[in-house]
Amino acid sequence: MDFTIASILVVDGITNGAIYALLGLAIVLVFAVTRIIFVPQGEFVAYGALTLALLQTGQVPGTVWLLLCLAAVAAAMELFTTWRQGRGVAAAFKSALRLVALPVSLAFITAWAAPHQFPMGVQAVLTVGLVASFGPLIYRVAFQSLADASTLVLLIVSVGVHFAMTGLALLFFGAEGFRNPSFWDARLALGGLTINGQAIIIAAATIALMVLLWLFFERSVYGKALRATAINRVGARLMGISSHAAGQMTLAMAGLIGALSGLLIGPTTTIFYDSGFLIGLKGFVAAVIGGLASYPAAAVGALFVGIVEAFASFWVSAFKEVVVFTLIIPVLLWRSITSPHSDEDH
Repeated sequence: MDFTIASILVVDGITNGAIYALLGLAIVLVFAVTRIIFVPQGEFVAYGALTLALLQTGQVPGTVWLLLCLAAVAAAMELFTTWRQGRGVAAAFKSALRLVALPVSLAFITAWAAPHQFPMGVQAVLTVGLVASFGPLIYRVAFQSLADASTLVLLIVSVGVHFAMTGLALLFFGAEGFRNPSFWDARLALGGLTINGQAIIIAAATIALMVLLWLFFERSVYGKALRATAINRVGARLMGISSHAAGQMTLAMAGLIGALSGLLIGPTTTIFYDSGFLIGLKGFVAAVIGGLASYPAAAVGALFVGIVEAFASFWVSAFKEVVVFTLIIPVLLWRSITSPHSDEDH
């Protein structure tokens, strides 16, 4: 291996690591606010890439029909729960409408726009909106009634949601893989190294999203409410911050990050209905390196994972996944030794 090959591998590792950084940040965010280890984060990536791919062909993506089905289930649950609380029929319908109005509107707009084959920028915006809309609905259907359950119960439910989303992806998208066109086909020469435009877009989008997330949590009222919920759920609830609303907003942000990651990674590899699991799992490794608590550590861990994966692909391509996932073992051992132990219920 010479310097040129090593440079190419480093660039590839940073490019993939930027995607893993976004997923790691999303996993840390969801866990901090809701205590959910969100296994289906990778499914948002696959949904985003596949939705854009089908929109490119002029077809109505299966995401539309799946979103409408999920919205119907969430609305029925919201109606029943609100009615049981004795708040009246009008309040029940208002609460259900507030939950599903935006997802249903986006679904119908996308179904209308798909045959017209609008420019890729419009299709990308519709894709992000559709996939992000899954977040609040998934939280309402699968997690809201179990918000006070133990972390282990929430993890089991999260695994179940992952399998459900993977199976539904096969039903609504089919087994065929898709590869999206690049957002920027330029190639820039830097010495003996050539960097393609898609890699630059991935790096720029990752940095921009991290800055926007920092501004959201530091400067906005909603961001501060989510931070308060992450620090002390009971205290935030006593101050009038709804833990259910915080959970729905958090999963909406996770869906947005996942959809954006799918758009970015789609031109670099072929995405199948089940591709999201491995991609999300690498983001989880990055989140674990950050202790499921530190955003900067998760981002650094993601870049490390991406670079290790790139070099493992060169040296032992058949075992690159083994090498990447083995990274989690020394991290867990180190954290087990250095972190104080507490009771599981605590």
